[in-house]
Amino acid sequence: MQDWWQATFPKGRQTVTIQDASDRSVAIAYGEKGTGKPLVFVHGVASWSYCWHANIATLAQHFRVICFDAKGSGFSDKPLQPEQANHKVVELERILQALCDEPAVIVAESLGALVALAAVQSQPALCDRLVLLNVPIFPKELPNWGMRLLAEIPLGFVELADQIRVTKLLDPVIRQVVYALRDEVIADPSHATIEDVYWSTYPQIEFPGTLTKLAAEFQLAAREIKRLEQGQPNLIRSVQEKLSQVTCPTLILWADQDRWFPISDGEQLRDRLPHATLQIIPNCWHYAAGGQPEFVNAAIL
Repeated sequence: MQDWWQATFPKGRQTVTIQDASDRSVAIAYGEKGTGKPLVFVHGVASWSYCWHANIATLAQHFRVICFDAKGSGFSDKPLQPEQANHKVVELERILQALCDEPAVIVAESLGALVALAAVQSQPALCDRLVLLNVPIFPKELPNWGMRLLAEIPLGFVELADQIRVTKLLDPVIRQVVYALRDEVIADPSHATIEDVYWSTYPQIEFPGTLTKLAAEFQLAAREIKRLEQGQPNLIRSVQEKLSQVTCPTLILWADQDRWFPISDGEQLRDRLPHATLQIIPNCWHYAAGGQPEFVNAAIL
């Protein structure tokens, strides 16, 4: 298939180097299209820039759209050392500082939306307007059985499987399983095309280290949720307690049929943010950006 980056962005895939939360130099893959105020997409876990493929062209008519792959995801570097709980927050701040010359519109989905909230609390000057899709702001557990399974497997086993390229050997099986499981996050199965599944799973299958980083992120998330339940210090609680500090205009988009996080979470989030509005996305499950792109694009505009 044609290279997605080349087909989507005028300059194809570009790279910016930042210092990560552990002060390591890491290369971050990104693409940009359009001119004007920067609009930065922030993807969720087990994802990469491709998840915004149905939103880029429309919004690039009005903004300088920037898609980046978070460290450990997609085409970005994947250092295998342990990470601190807030590493995604620190790295988002540094990516925004590197790529944007003015406060950005930040559009973030799922875990990326939680990260964006934390970054805006820490560095409010980086954000002009915030759009949050299906945020895991009041989680009880990892929402998917596959996530919970991967969080329980010893990381050494996952790293071994990654090194011997099990995902590459099982390429057809993995893609078929992902295709079958898309109905957990997309209401209309027609959105889960063969091309969509091919690109969605491309990094996990093609790039060593991706599976290990994914498992490590699930394990880190599981620990944070457990600490939240036990009343111990954790990133999620910190974000919850500082919601009143998010002073920029905030649009919350919530899928009406999200199987992972209930609408009541979105309503509670709206009530705790000073300048927030909530829109419910009809006939939509968790993956809103791809499941109902026309609605999402119109809401952002």
